[in-house]
Amino acid sequence: MTEIRPFRALRYDPERVDLSRVVVPPYDVIDAEEREAFLARDPHSAIRLILPGGVGAQQDADYGEVGRLLAEWREAGVLVQEEAPALYGLRQRFTAPDGSELVREAFFSAVRLEDYARRIVRPHERTMSGPKADRLKLLRAAGANLSSIFLLYEDPDEKLAATLAPAFAAGPTWRAVDTAGTEHALTRISDPAVVDAVAHFLAERPVVIADGHHRYETALAHRDACREAQPGAGPDAPFEFTLACFANAYAAGSLLLPIHRVIPGARLPDDATLAERLPGWTATRVEVASPDAVPEALARHLAPLTLAPSFAADDGSGVLRIFARDEVDGELAIRVVHREVVAGVFGLDEAAVRGGAIRYAKDTREAAREARAGAGVVLYVNALSPDDVFRVTGAGEILPQKSTFFVPKLPTGMVFRSLEEGAA
Repeated sequence: MTEIRPFRALRYDPERVDLSRVVVPPYDVIDAEEREAFLARDPHSAIRLILPGGVGAQQDADYGEVGRLLAEWREAGVLVQEEAPALYGLRQRFTAPDGSELVREAFFSAVRLEDYARRIVRPHERTMSGPKADRLKLLRAAGANLSSIFLLYEDPDEKLAATLAPAFAAGPTWRAVDTAGTEHALTRISDPAVVDAVAHFLAERPVVIADGHHRYETALAHRDACREAQPGAGPDAPFEFTLACFANAYAAGSLLLPIHRVIPGARLPDDATLAERLPGWTATRVEVASPDAVPEALARHLAPLTLAPSFAADDGSGVLRIFARDEVDGELAIRVVHREVVAGVFGLDEAAVRGGAIRYAKDTREAAREARAGAGVVLYVNALSPDDVFRVTGAGEILPQKSTFFVPKLPTGMVFRSLEEGAA
């Protein structure tokens, strides 16, 4: 199914730049203040490639400048291209929200672009036209994949980890620590036997897009345009592939966190009204002394309810209401919460949600502080499981908006992939 190939990475020369000062997060999680800080850190920051026009100003961005910068940096030796194709193992060491230290092992590769209809590369969320048009302008101007797609594969027994273990044990070739404190260690994997084993493993499996839907669909649009312009290019043309980072969804370091729902200006109905609007749900009251106590309370009272639809409501009163009900025909819990709670209790249908009637919060403590400040009602939810993600996408369905939060984010700047012939 999934076809991967080694490629000749275009990368920073660590003799010329400090990788820790030039790598940045994906463009869509960077705000204006962070962009300015990245620009000030180093004149060769990857921010100059992925956000040249500023946050919110992409439609006016001069992406021609990106092509010129890439050419200048290559001529100056700031960027170099690997002589031989390889895969690139990525080991990310990071601190989880609960304070524990985790390690995620993944690898960069070129992956053949597949239409969604073939069910090989599977999306889990819908995209918007604006970001795709923006990223297409950037891709054409750069002639390179500057940011990686993040793909998940199923490997509950961690068979592929055993194949990659010797490469990771050899130690990293390059290393960077980003501004969030995550260490990114990159290892070149060029042993033909290992590369072939990885390729054969993935050839038997589909993959799910964890992050980068807009960039993936941009690459598809670019591929289709290139096919029309170059009908004789053939199936191995560089535009038939894009840069991807693969990780096992079931590995300990593949952290999938929840995204909570904030209903601005809302008030939580009284207990009698809640009981009337939520038939079949049970409720438990849990007192929390402060916003900082909310994560522990959720871990103790909400997290054990992952096998059934459940949520916790926070109106800032210092009391959490923990709700749960029986499973609804195997339906995804977050869907039940949206239908019976967001719509059934607060009157916000799907059209209202798509129109921005609710906000999304990744930081539990920050959401709890907002509730205490009178911002509205927060609905805390449990994280989806890898089984949830693969079950839904395997059925050809899309998850509700903002259902998944994968951490840590992939770094932009550890490797790029040129679309020149011969770069793979």
